[in-house]
Amino acid sequence: MTLNLCNEITYTSESTHFQLWAPTANEVLLRIYDAGINGNLLVETQCIASLQGYWKISLNSDYEGKFYTFEIRIDEKWYGETPGIFAKAVGVNGLRGAIINLEKTNPKNWDNDKRPALKDFSEIVIYEVHHREFSISPNSGIENKGKFLSWTEHGTTNHDGLSTGIDHLVDLGITHVHLLPSFDFATIDETKLDTPQFNWGYDPLNFNVPEGSYSTDPYNPYSRISEFKKMVQNFHKNGIRVIMDVVYNHVYSIPDSPFERTVPGYFFRKKDGEYANGSGCFSETASEQDMMRKFMIESVVYWAKEYRIDGFRFDLMGIHDIETMNQIRKALDEIDPTIFMYGEGWSAEPPQLPFEDLAMKANTSKLNNIATFSDEFRDGLRGSFFDHKVGGFAVGVPNHEESVKFGQVGGIEHPQIEYWKINYDPKRAWAPQPMQFISYVSCHDDMCLVDKLKFTTAGASTGSATGARSGVELVERHEQLLKYHKLAHTAIFLSQGVPFLYAGEEIFRDKKGVSNTYKSPDSINLINWANKTRYFPLFNYYKGLIALRKAHPAFRMGNADLIRKHLNFLPVQNSNVIAYELTNHANGEEWEHIIVVLNGNLDEISVDIPQGTYTAVLRNGMINLDGLGRFQGGEVNVSGSSALILYK
Repeated sequence: MTLNLCNEITYTSESTHFQLWAPTANEVLLRIYDAGINGNLLVETQCIASLQGYWKISLNSDYEGKFYTFEIRIDEKWYGETPGIFAKAVGVNGLRGAIINLEKTNPKNWDNDKRPALKDFSEIVIYEVHHREFSISPNSGIENKGKFLSWTEHGTTNHDGLSTGIDHLVDLGITHVHLLPSFDFATIDETKLDTPQFNWGYDPLNFNVPEGSYSTDPYNPYSRISEFKKMVQNFHKNGIRVIMDVVYNHVYSIPDSPFERTVPGYFFRKKDGEYANGSGCFSETASEQDMMRKFMIESVVYWAKEYRIDGFRFDLMGIHDIETMNQIRKALDEIDPTIFMYGEGWSAEPPQLPFEDLAMKANTSKLNNIATFSDEFRDGLRGSFFDHKVGGFAVGVPNHEESVKFGQVGGIEHPQIEYWKINYDPKRAWAPQPMQFISYVSCHDDMCLVDKLKFTTAGASTGSATGARSGVELVERHEQLLKYHKLAHTAIFLSQGVPFLYAGEEIFRDKKGVSNTYKSPDSINLINWANKTRYFPLFNYYKGLIALRKAHPAFRMGNADLIRKHLNFLPVQNSNVIAYELTNHANGEEWEHIIVVLNGNLDEISVDIPQGTYTAVLRNGMINLDGLGRFQGGEVNVSGSSALILYK
């Protein structure tokens, strides 16, 4: 198909050309306004029907800075004004498209912007964050709170002088920042930014324009674009790649959607004559339709080229068909094969497409170099997603060992794992390669780990049960929660899959026990940067885990055959214990032999390891790559709720 949806507007100082794909329309009107909202109508003219369902018109004059809408008529019905399905610039609240010169949005030295080096997906360490939650706190030290430009500020600190903002991420050592939806979404009123508003952003309006509330001036169509690019440029300068959370599976409102106002009924799936609900929003999109597929491919390519985005996380990826996802992968490979793709391998409700055609977790083997989140590993470590009070391996609940082993090998087939014992009984490994397996224990969705641990441990709640404890008991309980927290994330960073960290976990952030904070106030969502002072040893522990992973390729082999060859699980006497060895300089590893033990019990246990003299680098909740003492093979003790890493 040769149609180019991406080029709805072509601007020069002499003329502006408009085109809209609306094959079922009887009439298409183009309107030009002098403002993005209200304002004066300057031009109203009819577009001309053209080939392949396009309607076109050219206006001779310089319309830079003006705003436009299309409106289509089918039979006797007018469907309402829209900026079109591929608007690249919009006015406030995204109601009208904007006519701009895109070259003017490029920051200084944009042509020299380069993606940070990445040899292999095995090097990736992901950090998921929302723009507002990261910088809005009064103690963030950041001037442009909640804005794209917050990521361009350096030298920001909390009240105790510890780094915040992008400097914090550079120090932590992550390789990729995963930004929650940053395209133009519908649920923040950009005309009322003096009123605190929070939303995760999973409510798409204009898919190919940055969100205005994250800019310093949503009325100015140049602002959101140039500031987004400055953000990406600064991440790249500081060695961090940028992943964009994309939401093509649904829209905020079908009647108000540019899709529905352009080609009614075409872009959405239906069930029994009603809009299908695979997304849980009753607006399940139809990626298998030729032009929806083409839209998704062109949209992702546009973000990768125009904004230099380095990766894409697909919300409810299981709603999309496999063919579309693989075509997106192919298109990105032509730009840069190191651009990373991953998503949620599930849906909210069963989509209206055969399961075998969908990009579900169970079908990962059909997806070309596309990764999927593992809820088996997540819930094996932390406990049930569906019941906040049910814990997992990290808090001493037995019978999750196989789920944790599954996570350690990165979801691949391994002869020592009993797959029928894994959470949700996958019956088999679903990841052909470990780089198609996202290892995580928390994300924006559901409770952050601190709150989950509070709920799953004895007598814990966010209310009076904890308040009734003595001061000594509270201190002991707090120390135990820190142990659980470290153990869970240690398992994540030692996984052969791709490690994924939710923002603020490294400084023990909480969300006051609220599980679904998609529109909760800042008081719930913000990261309190005083935590960095209080939990600086925890920050250094996670920093050390990332440094360990980066420095030692045995922990990121990136190949299923290598993992089966070099990773061997050791026999253990206790339940809720995982022990394994990484042998023979695995993956070119400097260390000849590595022992890893994860003890999910509250009490100390002993494990038999092969003979030899070993150096500990992680022990008793401490990490030091220079060593934490020497040990002899045979029987070694491992403290409760902790990990042990030895090498020789």
